[in-house]
Amino acid sequence: MTEAKKPPVGMTVLVAALGYFVDIYDLILFSIVRVKSLASIGVAKEQILDQGVLLINMQMGGMLLGGIVWGILGDKRGRLSVLFGSIFMYSAANIANGFVQTVPQYAVLRLVAGIGLAGELGAGITLVSEIMHRESRGYGTTIVATIGILGAVVAALVGDFFDWRTAYFVGGGMGLALLLLRVGLYESGMFAGVKASGVKLGSFSSLFVTKDRIKKYVGVILVGVPIWYAVGILVTFAPEIGKAMGMTDIPAPGRAVMMTYIGLAAGDFASGALSQLLRSRRRVLAGFIALTAVSVVAYFTVGKSSLTSFYGVCLLLGFATGYWAVFVTMASELFGTNIRATVTTTAPNFVRGAVVPLTFSFKLLKDSLGVVGSAIAVGVVTLAVAVVALMALEETHGKNLDYVED
Repeated sequence: MTEAKKPPVGMTVLVAALGYFVDIYDLILFSIVRVKSLASIGVAKEQILDQGVLLINMQMGGMLLGGIVWGILGDKRGRLSVLFGSIFMYSAANIANGFVQTVPQYAVLRLVAGIGLAGELGAGITLVSEIMHRESRGYGTTIVATIGILGAVVAALVGDFFDWRTAYFVGGGMGLALLLLRVGLYESGMFAGVKASGVKLGSFSSLFVTKDRIKKYVGVILVGVPIWYAVGILVTFAPEIGKAMGMTDIPAPGRAVMMTYIGLAAGDFASGALSQLLRSRRRVLAGFIALTAVSVVAYFTVGKSSLTSFYGVCLLLGFATGYWAVFVTMASELFGTNIRATVTTTAPNFVRGAVVPLTFSFKLLKDSLGVVGSAIAVGVVTLAVAVVALMALEETHGKNLDYVED
């Protein structure tokens, strides 16, 4: 299918990368300001863990809901419509978040911000995948993921050095600036051709009409869940887990997040580049999931010996779980153009939304197994399921994406 105008590939990749940058900034900012923001609005010290779980679940639940809404809109109305609408909603919610005074207000705005951000990564990756050559698109998605991950480092610095309310204002301001930067981008010609053909677009239910589609869709989601087990439990609740492991000096959440995401940026670059050099998504995913298992073992053994060791393990854990670029690229390559945005937007948000059952399981088991035992049990199940799911997925490197699903 031909394109009326050739999209500016470099600018499209940059804008998609900055969208993911803002996405990660917001996701990680809450982990950093969780304790001081809740204390500031009057939450008792003994309630900070439980209220923190509530708020992160609202945020991730919003991304789960938003992933479906924006994914369907991305296939029905276009990739660019999502990139504009999602960033506007996020920016407004984040600015309002800087004025909250109660937990219910905080929860509602975390939900809205989550819905807003849910469209960023999926729409960006879909657009980049469709405008680049099939043999090189992995490099484009790698750049998006690598630059985007650095949003966590900025969130750690802003969250540590500025008031938590200011940190939310910064996030909203960056979103509005990015909104202006997106003016002038072109829609995917591949999508425009499919839309003109009259094929049914953006049907979420069509993902579940055959066993093969269900297997592919659920499988690729399960492959990504260990990433958010590491971030949503091991890193977010590092102070509580560190204390339970008997550490004298309790890890600072901001430092743990920053070290993890520095590792994630390096891991995303390495995994994406390797998937291109080895011409295989599956082999790279298998290697990084195995490294994640090793890193989790190190977290509960070597990590507790000192703060330096703990932060070093966070760096390793980040690198090991830095296969997000390959995971999202594979999701975009598994399905046809008429439902590609739906898959590429919902899959990563379902992975993030998996934090809800993960943290629920963590809370449920900690009374009987303890904080450390509960975290280990959740991790073992998560990693085992990811390995089984990966074995059932096809190789997608170099796959022609210019087709539709029946």
